[in-house]
Amino acid sequence: MPATPTRDRVNPEEITTKPMRRPDWIRVRAPSGETHKKLKMLMRTKELHTVCEEARCPNMGECWGSGTATFLMLGDVCTRSCGFCDIKHGLPTLLNWDEAERVAQAVKSMELKHAVITSVNRDERRDGGAPIFAMVIRRIHEIMDDCSVEVLIPDFKGSVEALKIVMDAHPDILNHNVETVPRLFKLAQAQSNYANTEATLVNAKKLLPEGLTKSGIMVGLGEEIEEVKEVIRDLRSWDVDILTIGQYLQPSKKHLPIARFYTLEEFEELEEFGKELGFKWVESGPLVRSSYHAAEQVRALSKDYGEREKK
Repeated sequence: MPATPTRDRVNPEEITTKPMRRPDWIRVRAPSGETHKKLKMLMRTKELHTVCEEARCPNMGECWGSGTATFLMLGDVCTRSCGFCDIKHGLPTLLNWDEAERVAQAVKSMELKHAVITSVNRDERRDGGAPIFAMVIRRIHEIMDDCSVEVLIPDFKGSVEALKIVMDAHPDILNHNVETVPRLFKLAQAQSNYANTEATLVNAKKLLPEGLTKSGIMVGLGEEIEEVKEVIRDLRSWDVDILTIGQYLQPSKKHLPIARFYTLEEFEELEEFGKELGFKWVESGPLVRSSYHAAEQVRALSKDYGEREKK
Protein backbone atom coordinates (compact mmCIF):
# COMPACT_ATOMS: atom_id res chain seq x y z
CA MET A 1 0.00 0.00 0.00
CA PRO A 2 1.35 3.48 -0.87
CA ALA A 3 2.06 5.85 1.98
CA THR A 4 -0.61 8.41 2.76
CA PRO A 5 0.34 11.58 0.84
CA THR A 6 1.36 14.53 2.97
CA ARG A 7 -0.31 17.92 2.66
CA ASP A 8 2.73 19.86 3.80
CA ARG A 9 3.95 22.77 1.72
CA VAL A 10 6.61 21.94 -0.87
CA ASN A 11 9.99 23.67 -0.85
CA PRO A 12 10.37 25.56 -4.18
CA GLU A 13 14.11 24.83 -4.15
CA GLU A 14 13.32 21.14 -4.50
CA ILE A 15 11.74 21.71 -7.91
CA THR A 16 14.21 21.33 -10.77
CA THR A 17 14.40 24.08 -13.38
CA LYS A 18 15.96 21.88 -16.06
CA PRO A 19 13.75 21.96 -19.20
CA MET A 20 12.17 18.65 -20.20
CA ARG A 21 11.69 17.27 -23.68
CA ARG A 22 8.03 16.81 -24.62
CA PRO A 23 6.87 13.27 -25.37
CA ASP A 24 5.72 12.41 -28.88
CA TRP A 25 2.06 12.27 -27.81
CA ILE A 26 1.97 15.98 -26.94
CA ARG A 27 1.49 17.66 -30.28
CA VAL A 28 -0.10 21.11 -30.51
CA ARG A 29 -1.53 22.34 -33.79
CA ALA A 30 -0.84 26.02 -34.38
CA PRO A 31 -3.91 28.24 -34.84
CA SER A 32 -4.75 28.72 -38.53
CA GLY A 33 -7.56 28.86 -41.08
CA GLU A 34 -10.31 31.27 -42.04
CA THR A 35 -12.49 30.52 -39.00
CA HIS A 36 -9.59 31.31 -36.67
CA LYS A 37 -8.96 34.60 -38.49
CA LYS A 38 -12.64 35.50 -38.35
CA LEU A 39 -12.87 34.84 -34.61
CA LYS A 40 -9.72 36.80 -33.86
CA MET A 41 -11.05 39.78 -35.82
CA LEU A 42 -14.39 39.51 -33.98
CA MET A 43 -12.67 39.52 -30.57
CA ARG A 44 -10.63 42.58 -31.46
CA THR A 45 -13.50 44.60 -32.97
CA LYS A 46 -15.62 43.98 -29.86
CA GLU A 47 -12.62 44.68 -27.58
CA LEU A 48 -12.89 41.25 -25.98
CA HIS A 49 -10.29 38.91 -24.52
CA THR A 50 -10.12 35.13 -24.66
CA VAL A 51 -8.40 32.84 -22.21
CA CYS A 52 -7.36 30.84 -25.28
CA GLU A 53 -4.94 33.62 -26.20
CA GLU A 54 -4.09 35.04 -22.77
CA ALA A 55 -3.25 31.64 -21.25
CA ARG A 56 -1.75 30.21 -24.47
CA CYS A 57 -4.08 27.22 -24.42
CA PRO A 58 -2.66 24.25 -26.37
CA ASN A 59 -6.11 23.55 -27.86
CA MET A 60 -6.62 27.01 -29.37
CA GLY A 61 -5.98 25.78 -32.91
CA GLU A 62 -8.49 22.94 -32.59
CA CYS A 63 -11.19 24.94 -30.78
CA TRP A 64 -10.96 28.14 -32.80
CA GLY A 65 -10.82 26.11 -35.99
CA SER A 66 -14.20 24.62 -35.08
CA GLY A 67 -15.68 28.02 -34.17
CA THR A 68 -15.57 27.93 -30.35
CA ALA A 69 -13.73 30.03 -27.79
CA THR A 70 -13.57 30.72 -24.05
CA PHE A 71 -14.22 34.37 -23.21
CA LEU A 72 -12.11 36.13 -20.58
CA MET A 73 -13.99 38.83 -18.67
CA LEU A 74 -13.27 41.47 -16.01
CA GLY A 75 -10.31 42.78 -17.99
CA ASP A 76 -7.04 41.05 -18.83
CA VAL A 77 -5.02 41.88 -15.69
CA CYS A 78 -5.31 39.46 -12.75
CA THR A 79 -4.86 40.47 -9.12
CA ARG A 80 -3.21 37.09 -8.41
CA SER A 81 0.11 35.80 -9.72
CA CYS A 82 -0.13 32.02 -10.08
CA GLY A 83 3.07 30.24 -11.05
CA PHE A 84 1.49 28.26 -13.90
CA CYS A 85 -0.58 30.97 -15.60
CA ASP A 86 0.48 33.31 -18.40
CA ILE A 87 -2.28 35.87 -17.91
CA LYS A 88 -0.92 39.29 -16.94
CA HIS A 89 -1.04 40.21 -13.26
CA GLY A 90 -0.78 43.52 -11.46
CA LEU A 91 -2.95 46.44 -10.39
CA PRO A 92 -6.59 45.94 -11.43
CA THR A 93 -8.13 47.91 -14.24
CA LEU A 94 -11.54 49.59 -14.13
CA LEU A 95 -14.45 47.20 -14.67
CA ASN A 96 -16.32 47.68 -17.92
CA TRP A 97 -20.03 47.11 -17.27
CA ASP A 98 -20.72 46.91 -21.03
CA GLU A 99 -18.53 43.80 -21.22
CA ALA A 100 -21.38 41.36 -20.57
CA GLU A 101 -23.40 42.75 -23.47
CA ARG A 102 -20.42 42.67 -25.83
CA VAL A 103 -19.66 39.05 -24.90
CA ALA A 104 -23.30 38.06 -25.41
CA GLN A 105 -23.40 39.73 -28.80
CA ALA A 106 -20.16 37.98 -29.79
CA VAL A 107 -21.70 34.63 -28.79
CA LYS A 108 -24.69 35.47 -31.01
CA SER A 109 -22.45 36.51 -33.91
CA MET A 110 -20.58 33.21 -33.64
CA GLU A 111 -23.89 31.29 -33.41
CA LEU A 112 -22.52 29.26 -30.51
CA LYS A 113 -24.51 26.46 -28.93
CA HIS A 114 -22.30 26.50 -25.82
CA ALA A 115 -20.43 29.48 -24.41
CA VAL A 116 -17.64 29.24 -21.84
CA ILE A 117 -17.09 32.37 -19.75
CA THR A 118 -14.16 32.84 -17.38
CA SER A 119 -12.35 35.79 -15.82
CA VAL A 120 -9.27 37.07 -14.10
CA ASN A 121 -9.38 37.39 -10.31
CA ARG A 122 -10.63 40.74 -9.02
CA ASP A 123 -9.70 40.49 -5.35
CA GLU A 124 -9.95 44.25 -4.87
CA ARG A 125 -13.74 43.92 -5.10
CA ARG A 126 -15.82 42.40 -2.32
CA ASP A 127 -18.04 40.68 -4.91
CA GLY A 128 -15.08 39.60 -7.05
CA GLY A 129 -16.88 40.78 -10.18
CA ALA A 130 -19.69 38.23 -9.71
CA PRO A 131 -22.42 40.63 -10.98
CA ILE A 132 -20.85 40.72 -14.45
CA PHE A 133 -20.87 36.90 -14.58
CA ALA A 134 -24.58 36.99 -13.72
CA MET A 135 -25.25 39.66 -16.33
CA VAL A 136 -23.62 37.73 -19.17
CA ILE A 137 -25.35 34.44 -18.24
CA ARG A 138 -28.77 36.11 -18.27
CA ARG A 139 -28.09 38.10 -21.44
CA ILE A 140 -26.92 35.06 -23.42
CA HIS A 141 -30.01 33.13 -22.34
CA GLU A 142 -32.19 36.10 -23.34
CA ILE A 143 -30.89 36.43 -26.88
CA MET A 144 -29.97 32.77 -27.51
CA ASP A 145 -32.22 30.49 -25.50
CA ASP A 146 -30.71 27.36 -27.08
CA CYS A 147 -27.15 28.35 -26.08
CA SER A 148 -25.90 26.73 -22.87
CA VAL A 149 -23.52 28.71 -20.65
CA GLU A 150 -20.61 27.44 -18.61
CA VAL A 151 -18.82 29.76 -16.20
CA LEU A 152 -15.30 29.09 -14.94
CA ILE A 153 -15.17 31.29 -11.87
CA PRO A 154 -12.56 32.42 -9.31
CA ASP A 155 -13.04 31.35 -5.70
CA PHE A 156 -14.33 34.84 -4.69
CA LYS A 157 -12.25 34.27 -1.53
CA GLY A 158 -14.87 31.74 -0.42
CA SER A 159 -17.69 34.33 -0.38
CA VAL A 160 -21.10 32.64 -0.46
CA GLU A 161 -22.74 36.00 -1.18
CA ALA A 162 -20.69 36.52 -4.36
CA LEU A 163 -21.22 32.91 -5.44
CA LYS A 164 -25.00 33.24 -4.94
CA ILE A 165 -25.07 36.17 -7.38
CA VAL A 166 -23.68 33.83 -10.07
CA MET A 167 -25.80 30.79 -9.19
CA ASP A 168 -29.02 32.83 -9.14
CA ALA A 169 -28.44 33.44 -12.87
CA HIS A 170 -28.59 29.66 -13.47
CA PRO A 171 -25.42 28.75 -15.37
CA ASP A 172 -25.64 25.34 -17.04
CA ILE A 173 -22.21 24.41 -15.67
CA LEU A 174 -20.39 26.01 -12.72
CA ASN A 175 -16.69 25.30 -13.07
CA HIS A 176 -13.98 26.09 -10.53
CA ASN A 177 -10.63 24.40 -10.95
CA VAL A 178 -8.77 22.94 -7.98
CA GLU A 179 -5.65 23.07 -10.23
CA THR A 180 -3.26 21.03 -8.07
CA VAL A 181 -2.86 19.00 -4.88
CA PRO A 182 -2.95 20.71 -1.45
CA ARG A 183 0.79 20.22 -0.85
CA LEU A 184 1.60 22.33 -3.93
CA PHE A 185 -1.07 25.02 -3.50
CA LYS A 186 1.23 27.69 -2.10
CA LEU A 187 3.82 26.97 -4.76
CA ALA A 188 1.42 27.05 -7.69
CA GLN A 189 -1.21 29.54 -6.51
CA ALA A 190 0.03 31.33 -3.43
CA GLN A 191 -3.02 33.62 -3.06
CA SER A 192 -5.49 30.73 -3.13
CA ASN A 193 -6.25 27.94 -0.68
CA TYR A 194 -7.85 24.51 -0.72
CA ALA A 195 -10.57 25.49 1.76
CA ASN A 196 -11.89 28.21 -0.57
CA THR A 197 -11.96 25.74 -3.47
CA GLU A 198 -13.98 23.32 -1.35
CA ALA A 199 -16.36 26.08 -0.24
CA THR A 200 -16.90 27.25 -3.82
CA LEU A 201 -17.78 23.82 -5.19
CA VAL A 202 -19.82 22.62 -2.20
CA ASN A 203 -21.85 25.83 -1.96
CA ALA A 204 -22.44 25.97 -5.72
CA LYS A 205 -24.21 22.61 -5.54
CA LYS A 206 -26.18 23.67 -2.48
CA LEU A 207 -27.30 26.91 -4.14
CA LEU A 208 -28.31 25.22 -7.40
CA PRO A 209 -28.76 21.46 -6.79
CA GLU A 210 -30.01 20.79 -10.33
CA GLY A 211 -26.99 22.53 -11.87
CA LEU A 212 -23.79 20.80 -12.97
CA THR A 213 -20.50 21.44 -11.15
CA LYS A 214 -17.07 20.84 -12.61
CA SER A 215 -13.41 21.03 -11.60
CA GLY A 216 -10.03 20.38 -13.17
CA ILE A 217 -6.56 19.27 -12.10
CA MET A 218 -3.16 19.87 -13.74
CA VAL A 219 -0.58 17.13 -13.32
CA GLY A 220 3.18 17.33 -13.68
CA LEU A 221 3.99 20.00 -11.08
CA GLY A 222 5.69 17.61 -8.67
CA GLU A 223 2.74 15.80 -7.11
CA GLU A 224 2.48 12.03 -6.65
CA ILE A 225 -0.29 10.17 -8.45
CA GLU A 226 -1.75 9.07 -5.10
CA GLU A 227 -2.06 12.75 -4.14
CA VAL A 228 -4.00 13.33 -7.35
CA LYS A 229 -6.33 10.46 -6.46
CA GLU A 230 -6.84 11.95 -3.02
CA VAL A 231 -7.97 15.23 -4.62
CA ILE A 232 -10.26 13.31 -6.98
CA ARG A 233 -11.84 11.61 -3.94
CA ASP A 234 -12.33 15.03 -2.34
CA LEU A 235 -14.01 16.42 -5.47
CA ARG A 236 -16.43 13.50 -5.63
CA SER A 237 -17.23 13.92 -1.91
CA TRP A 238 -18.07 17.58 -2.72
CA ASP A 239 -20.62 16.28 -5.26
CA VAL A 240 -18.72 17.55 -8.30
CA ASP A 241 -20.23 16.13 -11.49
CA ILE A 242 -17.52 16.65 -14.14
CA LEU A 243 -13.76 16.14 -13.81
CA THR A 244 -10.98 17.22 -16.17
CA ILE A 245 -7.33 16.14 -15.86
CA GLY A 246 -4.56 17.50 -18.08
CA GLN A 247 -0.79 17.81 -18.32
CA TYR A 248 0.76 21.05 -17.08
CA LEU A 249 2.73 22.76 -19.87
CA GLN A 250 5.13 25.53 -18.87
CA PRO A 251 4.08 28.77 -20.67
CA SER A 252 7.57 30.32 -20.42
CA LYS A 253 10.87 30.02 -18.55
CA LYS A 254 9.48 32.44 -15.95
CA HIS A 255 6.80 29.97 -14.91
CA LEU A 256 6.95 26.84 -12.80
CA PRO A 257 8.93 24.10 -14.50
CA ILE A 258 7.45 20.76 -15.49
CA ALA A 259 8.41 18.14 -12.91
CA ARG A 260 7.47 15.27 -15.23
CA PHE A 261 5.18 14.23 -18.06
CA TYR A 262 2.46 11.73 -17.24
CA THR A 263 2.12 8.76 -19.57
CA LEU A 264 -1.01 8.00 -21.58
CA GLU A 265 -1.48 4.94 -19.37
CA GLU A 266 -1.47 7.13 -16.24
CA PHE A 267 -4.11 9.42 -17.74
CA GLU A 268 -6.22 6.36 -18.52
CA GLU A 269 -5.72 5.12 -14.95
CA LEU A 270 -6.93 8.44 -13.52
CA GLU A 271 -9.90 8.50 -15.88
CA GLU A 272 -11.00 5.03 -14.80
CA PHE A 273 -10.48 5.96 -11.14
CA GLY A 274 -12.76 8.98 -11.55
CA LYS A 275 -15.44 6.96 -13.30
CA GLU A 276 -15.33 4.29 -10.59
CA LEU A 277 -15.93 7.00 -7.96
CA GLY A 278 -19.10 8.08 -9.75
CA PHE A 279 -18.31 11.26 -11.70
CA LYS A 280 -20.87 11.80 -14.45
CA TRP A 281 -18.14 12.72 -16.95
CA VAL A 282 -14.34 12.46 -16.88
CA GLU A 283 -11.91 13.92 -19.44
CA SER A 284 -8.30 12.85 -18.88
CA GLY A 285 -5.42 13.34 -21.29
CA PRO A 286 -2.25 15.37 -21.93
CA LEU A 287 -3.97 18.30 -23.68
CA VAL A 288 -7.26 18.25 -21.77
CA ARG A 289 -8.23 21.67 -20.43
CA SER A 290 -11.29 23.02 -18.61
CA SER A 291 -13.47 23.65 -21.65
CA TYR A 292 -12.44 20.53 -23.58
CA HIS A 293 -15.60 18.82 -24.93
CA ALA A 294 -17.69 21.16 -22.77
CA ALA A 295 -20.55 21.31 -25.28
CA GLU A 296 -20.85 17.52 -25.32
CA GLN A 297 -20.91 17.46 -21.52
CA VAL A 298 -23.82 19.85 -21.12
CA ARG A 299 -25.86 18.18 -23.86
CA ALA A 300 -25.43 14.77 -22.28
CA LEU A 301 -25.95 15.80 -18.66
CA SER A 302 -28.01 18.98 -18.29
CA LYS A 303 -31.75 18.45 -17.83
CA ASP A 304 -32.34 22.21 -17.86
CA TYR A 305 -30.62 22.60 -21.22
CA GLY A 306 -32.64 19.72 -22.62
CA GLU A 307 -35.88 21.40 -21.59
CA ARG A 308 -34.86 24.72 -23.18
CA GLU A 309 -33.83 22.96 -26.39
CA LYS A 310 -37.31 21.41 -26.72
CA LYS A 311 -39.04 24.81 -26.63
